[in-house]
Amino acid sequence: MKTKYIIYILIIGLLGYMIYNRLNKSSETKGPKGGAATGGNAPISVSGIIVKPTQFSNVVSVSGTIEANEQVQIRSEISGLIRSINFTEGSTVNKGALLIKIDDRELQAQLAQALTREKLASETESRSKKLLQSEAISQEEYDNTLAELRSLQAQSQLVRAQLSKTEIRAPFSGKIGLRSISNGAYITPTTDIVNLVNINPVKITFSVPEKYAKRVKEGSGITFTVAGSRETFSAKVYAIEPAIDIATRTLILRARAENPKGILLPGTFANVNLPLENINDAILVPTEAVVPILNGKQVFIAENGKAKAVKIESDVRTDKEVLVSTGLKAGDTVLTTGVMALKPDAPVKVSVKNK
Repeated sequence: MKTKYIIYILIIGLLGYMIYNRLNKSSETKGPKGGAATGGNAPISVSGIIVKPTQFSNVVSVSGTIEANEQVQIRSEISGLIRSINFTEGSTVNKGALLIKIDDRELQAQLAQALTREKLASETESRSKKLLQSEAISQEEYDNTLAELRSLQAQSQLVRAQLSKTEIRAPFSGKIGLRSISNGAYITPTTDIVNLVNINPVKITFSVPEKYAKRVKEGSGITFTVAGSRETFSAKVYAIEPAIDIATRTLILRARAENPKGILLPGTFANVNLPLENINDAILVPTEAVVPILNGKQVFIAENGKAKAVKIESDVRTDKEVLVSTGLKAGDTVLTTGVMALKPDAPVKVSVKNK
């Protein structure tokens, strides 16, 4: 029995100690610092910055792809046997240079036949014209002769057009790739012959989020880098898609960059930096000073020794700062620490730090 009573006494003592300890901690929590947070007299120590207008360059970083200025897969318009290949793989060719010659002996024979018929029809038409003038034949007979001549002339032109297709020429100046045919091969219009690429200049295609659509314009300069090179390249935007891409909610832009050394290759991934605007008197605050609220954002400023909540507007954010368009002015002291626990009119002691 004594043991039982001893256990009861120990349990009661332990419970009493726990209750006393809990009450003691609660009393400490309601001390001077807690009173300041709830409107007491002791100010809260916080850090802050004094807002100063500064120059701000809003730059958006996106990814893009380098494309050739001009690029085409060379194919033949007609089927035939290759008689000669007039280029070297990897070489540079000029516009109009002869690349491939297809066997044209059959077409040359057809042209000779067509020209003979055309000559005969021309002589017949000439005689018929003289007979018509002497009223030896009717107008209808002469018209038939003239129609025959024009038909044969059209046939000759058609054969000449077919002959011109036996010569495959470079549509623009550029660099020839690796050929996939050999001399003597039979090719058709579906046969890939060789790739022709013009890479000076090159095009850079990239997209920006739709919220920046009104801030970009033709002629804007960009900078970009590519893998495997430490050099920073520059380009100018020369074309903008007239509509937002519904699937990605982005605006597609295209810039042009000089590439005299051929360093930039089509298909390469590019890291693009696009400056959107330069502001000379921008108001910037640290991101940690901004508090999200139900209908926007706010910051706390120190005014007459007390915290004051100020609603701000901003649509530009960097890694460390937020550009404030309305709500703050130069000279305001923006609080940067303890803002999540602050309440309006709470007394504060501000330690000002330089930005």
